[in-house]
Amino acid sequence: MCLGIPGQLVELSADNDQLARVDVAGVRRMINIGLLEDEELAPGDWVLIHVGFAMSKIDEEEAAVALASLKLMGSGLEDEMEMLRGTIR
Repeated sequence: MCLGIPGQLVELSADNDQLARVDVAGVRRMINIGLLEDEELAPGDWVLIHVGFAMSKIDEEEAAVALASLKLMGSGLEDEMEMLRGTIR
């Protein structure tokens, strides 16, 4: 199963416009935002992440619903968090 997990942008990389630091349930990681090059992204924005790539920009309400759903699924959230922990720093 492929899951996307919401993360909130903390900062955009000053060195690489394809990277941003996000916070996902207290875990901060660098992710690739290159797939969203047509979106205006700023700290505080929410994105849906899959294996280290931001797949889409979402709003805060959608992020909250997705996180709640993932928590109900149990292991799906843990699997995705493990994948996120293994992404580039």
